[in-house]
Amino acid sequence: MALVNSKKMFEQAYKNGYAIGAFNVNNMEIVQGITEACKEENAPVILQVSKGARAYANHTYLVKLVEAAVKECPEIPIVLHLDHGPDFETCKSCIDGGFTSVMIDGSHLPFEENIALTKKVVEYAHERGVTVEGELGTLAGIEDDVKVAHGAESYTKPEEVIEFVTRTGVDSLAIAIGTSHGAYKFKPEQCTRNEEGILVPPALRFDILEAVSKKLPGFPIVLHGSSSVPQEYVKMVNENGGKMPDAIGVPESQLRKAAALSVCKINIDSDLRLAMTGTIRKFFNEKPDKFDPREYLKPARANIKEIVRHKLRDVLGCAGKADECK
Repeated sequence: MALVNSKKMFEQAYKNGYAIGAFNVNNMEIVQGITEACKEENAPVILQVSKGARAYANHTYLVKLVEAAVKECPEIPIVLHLDHGPDFETCKSCIDGGFTSVMIDGSHLPFEENIALTKKVVEYAHERGVTVEGELGTLAGIEDDVKVAHGAESYTKPEEVIEFVTRTGVDSLAIAIGTSHGAYKFKPEQCTRNEEGILVPPALRFDILEAVSKKLPGFPIVLHGSSSVPQEYVKMVNENGGKMPDAIGVPESQLRKAAALSVCKINIDSDLRLAMTGTIRKFFNEKPDKFDPREYLKPARANIKEIVRHKLRDVLGCAGKADECK
């Protein structure tokens, strides 16, 4: 099947209490690992591209990689989504260039300016059958060009969501309830330590999510910055020349709870980066004589595939849901 937008996916996800995985892609191996897992698990998927990915890999190459995935995995619905679109021009370029969904991130702007920018993107996108994600509230952390210092983030205000959605016409809304970009989502002082000395992060603000859901019944909510930063890969990085002290993510149990509520899209990026980097570091540490990229990218791709498979089955709950999302 051809690329689709997110409308049908989100309707089914909301109705049936699961979330669609939105995985960031930057190169061929990441696209392959994600889509092979989704094909085998019969799961719908959102492949999302950031401004940084477009700068790194080139818009045309990324679109063609995703089109190749659509050809190789015709059984599953795939959305090609712009993550954190910074302005109207970037969103327009992606819409005109084959994307089926875009996010316009005006969360850093004053409320009225955010509405005006988001509405402009929505009007252009909807005329072309493309769905749009907006955002209220800001997340801490770093993701490509999105940089918000810890302490400068702001939770979504539930009292603003009805006006924002009504006036802009967005199809989904990203909210801030305590998730964060990057592999260092929480400072050690924000956490407690369990009996094994492992950091335990603070709980997400489900009270905000529930308040937003009551004001927007049936409306799809999005969580950014939702990697769980698997400690086995942090350990693999650190044991093979890396230095990632106190890297910690969002507990998967909290993401599953969010997916059972009104969250229909959960963004995951850092987990895939960790799986790839940890695998490659270990490979070179154990086989320093090797230099063929295929030899170290193959196991990296395999580990990306397995971590995506786990997310689909055990966190997002969307394994086996491809057919109902077509």
